[in-house]
Amino acid sequence: MGHANGIDLHAQYHSERTGGDLFDAVEVGPRVAFLLSDIAGRRPELDPISAEMQRAFRAGSAEAFSAVDVNLMEATEMLVHAINQAMMAVAKGARFAPTMVGCYDAQLGVLAYINAGGQTALFRDSQGTRALPNASVPLGLFSHLPYDASIQAFEPGAMLMVVTKGVTGSMANKNPFGPKRVIELLESANYKSASGACQAVLAAAHRFEKNRWEWVPFRGNSVREDMTALALVRII
Repeated sequence: MGHANGIDLHAQYHSERTGGDLFDAVEVGPRVAFLLSDIAGRRPELDPISAEMQRAFRAGSAEAFSAVDVNLMEATEMLVHAINQAMMAVAKGARFAPTMVGCYDAQLGVLAYINAGGQTALFRDSQGTRALPNASVPLGLFSHLPYDASIQAFEPGAMLMVVTKGVTGSMANKNPFGPKRVIELLESANYKSASGACQAVLAAAHRFEKNRWEWVPFRGNSVREDMTALALVRII
């Protein structure tokens, strides 16, 4: 998305998707809503589910966040509920889908979010880098489960980084890349742009697992997990 409403928002796949990673973002007045999901399964069986999630996200964002005096947390909860019901309807049953949904309000300088499934979501500001709290049940399992939103204030220069399990689960010598290495990357360089931070994290995770794929014998048709990163930086 680039610069909008005082933020720099960027999301990036490392390579062509083979699984269910999905991201999207939309502006609604002074607010920017985004979604990053990791739906269990392989393409093309997931394409109809991804399309319905994206449709529900865009339609729900326009409805939930358009009012001037909207309650940001309640609107985020309504949006996640709508996305969850829509995806389960088209999937015709349960479908494990860790999903991060957030809405940044430029006038308030705050992010309301729901981390359904506990994707790695890290926040960096002048106090350091840390995981955002309050993960909840993944989408796609229970159609009427309520979700509670959390809120995070952004000072100028603060950054949110969210990555799917293809990044943190990258393996080398039976060791995962893990959230700790993402934190180390964010702390070792003062990334000014969302795209620069995403590219650095994805490149590091790819290098970490590269030797495993080059030297694993008889891997046949083994398929890499999708690697996706999303970063949001407050620039004013």
